[in-house]
Parts: sequence; C-alpha cells; structure tokens
Amino acid sequence: MILADVGDGVVWAVWVMAAFACLGSGIAVVTFHNPFYSALALIGNLGSLAVLYLLVSAEFVAAAQVLVYAGAVMVMFLFVIAYLGGQADAPWAGGTTWQSVAAVVAAGALLLEIVMVIGLAAGGRLSDEADVRGSFGSPAEIGNLFLTDHLLAFEITSIVLLVAAVGGVVLGSEKERGRP
Repeated sequence: MILADVGDGVVWAVWVMAAFACLGSGIAVVTFHNPFYSALALIGNLGSLAVLYLLVSAEFVAAAQVLVYAGAVMVMFLFVIAYLGGQADAPWAGGTTWQSVAAVVAAGALLLEIVMVIGLAAGGRLSDEADVRGSFGSPAEIGNLFLTDHLLAFEITSIVLLVAAVGGVVLGSEKERGRP
C-alpha cells in the first residue's frame, strides 16, 4: 500500500513538472523576440506534451509527437528560420490588424472553454467514465483512422507544410536578391 502511494506521488510530481514545462515553454514561444529561440521553446513544449501523453498511457502518440513534430517538423521550421535569418518582425508595430483581433477572440474562446470545463468538473457533470476499447491508441487503430476517416485532413496537413517550406525558400531567395 505504501509503495502504491509513493508511485502515485511520483506520477503526480512528473505530471506537475511536465505541465509547468508545457505552460512555461508555451509562454516562451510567444514572448521570445528571436524566432529561433521560439522554435526551440516549441520543441520543449512538444517534448513536455509527449511526457503528458505517456502519463495517460498513449505511448504511440507520445512517440509520434517526438518523432514527427519535435523531430521532423521542427527541424524543417529551424531550417526555414535559419534560411530567412534570425531577426523577428515586430508583430504589433503596424497597429491592430484582423489577425490580432482574431487571435484575441480565439484566446477568449479558449479561456471560456477552460472555465466551462472547470465548472462542469466541479459540479460533477464530467465524472462519467468514457467507454474506451482495448485497441484504443494502438498503432493499428491509429493507422486505420489515418487511412480511412481522416485521410483528407492528413493529406491537407502535408500539403500545408510543403507550401510553408516552399514559401520560406521563396521569401528567403527574394531577400537575398535585395527585394524587401
């Protein structure tokens, strides 16, 4: 019994550390002025999310998080940032834009959602357990979902990443030719 309590304490300690690392690195992503440091903070964020995935027994998702996002996608982002240069544009220098208004609205919606979930959990409305099959989260189940139900979203994501990489190269080549 004491051993189980110690194990639960370790799990809680790891969860708290990973949660604070996730929040801290997320804040660092949006506050760093240098895009290279922001990308490195995003890698830390993705790594701490992988630890949280491990704590909920989603080993495959944690491995994919590290390999795909923290590995391949972030390496591509770092190459594009290195190609374009390390200086960040001043996002608020031009005044209020529709993007900044949309960002504030999205942040407000997320805050509202968090408050609602906390309220529902405190009221006991989220206490029902979900019916989860034994194959949930397995590589076969995830592969089946990717190649059947979510194939279009998977392919659109790959095209968006490709367009982002090509756009970074185009912007970098125009910058080297002396264009603004």
